[in-house]
Amino acid sequence: MKVRDSGMPDEAMWAGFFDPDAILRTFGIDAGVTDLVEFGCGYGTFTLAAARAVSGTVYALDIEAELISLVQEKCRQSRIVNVQAMVRDFVGEGCGLTDDSMDVALLFNILHHDDPIGLMSEAWRVLKPGASLAVIHWNYDPSTPRGPAMEIRPKPEQCVAWGLQAGFPANRVARYDFPPYHYGFSFVKQGHPPK
Repeated sequence: MKVRDSGMPDEAMWAGFFDPDAILRTFGIDAGVTDLVEFGCGYGTFTLAAARAVSGTVYALDIEAELISLVQEKCRQSRIVNVQAMVRDFVGEGCGLTDDSMDVALLFNILHHDDPIGLMSEAWRVLKPGASLAVIHWNYDPSTPRGPAMEIRPKPEQCVAWGLQAGFPANRVARYDFPPYHYGFSFVKQGHPPK
């Protein structure tokens, strides 16, 4: 199942909206991170940067086979060998990774999905205790050059509420700003999921 309002713009335009290395550094993604899962890798904007930063494997998931092929080709051309790019309907079927196996999960520009708590819960499931979920999304501002329709675009406080409902504790949430178009949050897994 595709995430609603998930069309991608031209790749060059898309790449101009982000500084992937700086965003990943802000979230503490470096050689101390072993395995990382990216839900919705798109053009690989963050995939390749994450692969260069971590010491283990980046699991890059997307429902679009052509985007996965593109990411695989970019990795081949860049001689990046620690990416497993997979076609996966993680919305409908989960990500396919084992419980408590990942050091970091990325949910970037995807929480406008119909079931954001479900996505965050799946991230919670695969994260090791003490591991982190990194979230970014478009500012809740109609003047941004891209982003989902305002009626489905999450406000920052909604992201926090969803994270708490998915099992992340309130005292382990940090907020970041990524000007000019994005905000972000880091959530840290502890304990057991909510009943």
